[in-house]
Amino acid sequence: MNGIVNNEVFVPGPAFTFLGTLDLLQKYKEVAKSQRLDPMGWSYPPLGYAASQVLAQTVEGAKTLDQVKLTAYMHDHAFHTVVGEIAFGKDGEWTKSRVVFTQFQNVTNNSVDQFKDTTHEVIVWPEQYKSGNMIYPCAAARNK
Repeated sequence: MNGIVNNEVFVPGPAFTFLGTLDLLQKYKEVAKSQRLDPMGWSYPPLGYAASQVLAQTVEGAKTLDQVKLTAYMHDHAFHTVVGEIAFGKDGEWTKSRVVFTQFQNVTNNSVDQFKDTTHEVIVWPEQYKSGNMIYPCAAARNK
């Protein structure tokens, strides 16, 4: 896996730690472990929880369940979530992309435990979320 570059929307790196992120991940990891699910424990729960936070904040802010009014509210407000601030454009997409590129580095054995943080899946782009440098060419990363 060393040298492989991947894109992600959430990675449990330092730049992705917002209010409530670590608490959510800890609670989820305990449940996932007890039920023998999701050995890494971070891939989808933060985004799912953030979606519920956006919905809750929208309903509370708009004070209605009318879908047209909820949609208008969502387009005009930013939301504070466990994956950071989310705002939507008129097309319904996030106004600021959160796609990051990662590179697997220094993977040493067959244990999934080394992927429970970003020690071996380093965020290499964009700059504001970067947790390490890309090793290039790919062959150089494989030799590490």
